[in-house]
Formats: sequence, C-alpha cells, structure tokens
Amino acid sequence: MTQWEYATVPLIVHATKQILDQWGEDGWELVQVVAGPDGQNLVAYLKRPKGA
Repeated sequence: MTQWEYATVPLIVHATKQILDQWGEDGWELVQVVAGPDGQNLVAYLKRPKGA
C-alpha cells in the first residue's frame, strides 16, 4: 500500500502558478486549495508518495 506525505503551502495570488509548478516539479500533487485561516489568503494541500 502506498504511504503518503503531505504539505500545506500558502499561496500568493499573483504567483500561484509559479508556486504550484515548483512543487509539482518536486513530485508533489495538488489535492485541494482552500481559504486560509484569515479567510483572504489561499492554502494549497499537496501529497506525494513517501520517499519520492
């Protein structure tokens, strides 16, 4: 069974694509984007297989 590791990443609105592209190059898959605790900023949740 695959084991996963997870990351939460704050997203800067004017640099969202660049941030996600960089994490994607490192093997991370975007799971979900939600509003941050302040309700204004966004937070991305990512996963990748452990050991990747």
